[in-house]
Amino acid sequence: LYKQYVLFLLFHPTFFLAAGLIKSPSVHQGDTCRPQSHIVFLKTHKTASSTILNILYRYGESRNRTFALPLNKHSQLFYPFFFTSHFVEGINSRSVQEFHIMCNHMRFRKSEVEKVMPGDSFYFSILRNPVAMMESIFIYYKSIPAFQKTPSLNDFLNDCWTHYNSSVPNNHYAHNILAFDFGFNNDVTADSEDLEERVSRAIGTIERDFHLILISEYFDESMILLRRALCWSLEDIVSFKLNSRSEQTRRQLSPETAEMIKRWNALDWRIYLHFNSTFWHKVDTLIGREQMKKDVTELRELQTKLANTCLKDGGAVDPSKIKDTGLKPFQYGAAIIQGYNLNTDIDEDTKTRCQRLVTPELQYTDRLYTQQFPELSAKFLQSGI
Repeated sequence: LYKQYVLFLLFHPTFFLAAGLIKSPSVHQGDTCRPQSHIVFLKTHKTASSTILNILYRYGESRNRTFALPLNKHSQLFYPFFFTSHFVEGINSRSVQEFHIMCNHMRFRKSEVEKVMPGDSFYFSILRNPVAMMESIFIYYKSIPAFQKTPSLNDFLNDCWTHYNSSVPNNHYAHNILAFDFGFNNDVTADSEDLEERVSRAIGTIERDFHLILISEYFDESMILLRRALCWSLEDIVSFKLNSRSEQTRRQLSPETAEMIKRWNALDWRIYLHFNSTFWHKVDTLIGREQMKKDVTELRELQTKLANTCLKDGGAVDPSKIKDTGLKPFQYGAAIIQGYNLNTDIDEDTKTRCQRLVTPELQYTDRLYTQQFPELSAKFLQSGI
């Protein structure tokens, strides 16, 4: 009974406040702070965005929010096509009166997103260092035409234009993928005559359209900034890494390779440098470095407590070792995507909360679709989709 009581406290929001593990958002942001419910997250590729998706899914599901989910039970908003409003389930049928959260993969187009989401929506996204991201993309998307015939990333970079053809489907993953996701033309390198103009236009557009840009390398700090912006609690933004690769498929890159990536993905690199700088400016002006350190420490302590409660062996495992197939992440390319096993000696309520933390993207999207559109989901089930 004592253990069950402790677990109940651990997952109850009042416990975090009473124990001093989190502070009321109004402590940091004043009495006018209200939790933001209308949210647009541009989910970029290989940037820890699946973990953020899980955070948004958990927040919305626990508060009965409505998601702008892909039409016909798709997992993405018909990426890589430019987003249009009719890609969202419930738009054409007008069966949904109000959407609260949009967060699935799309190629961003603000004018179309605004047709779906309320005017007071909070827009944010996340970037990753294009050097590390390119290494990840090469492994994960090894089957795309641009990478298919190249034994290594260096082989591709040494002769990019021979292997890369922008008109071939799925090759966009190989070139300035961040810029592509934000809706820009990605066919630009360090040698392009109009690089500076493109960089300036891209940065200006992103600054205009988004309230906050997070940085994957500083994920915990990013979550603290996001928490402040959304007026959420620490419990709302705590997470475990999802869609993360096993270390055995990661490759170290030489300084020479890194420089080649920066030149090939010059637009991504310049966008990243700019928003990495503005990220720390936001930290300094909104929170301060010392307070950020304290907040990050609190977040990591909470994450450790949840890992001890929820996770068998305390961390991620390779897919072959995951016992519950419902918690096994989708495997793609040459990457080995890890997942989690849950502890077995926890009560049902705690188990449900733990499952939400570790449910992979595809399974969670499917479940939310079934909850929002039960009749449509039943029809798809009958038809074998």
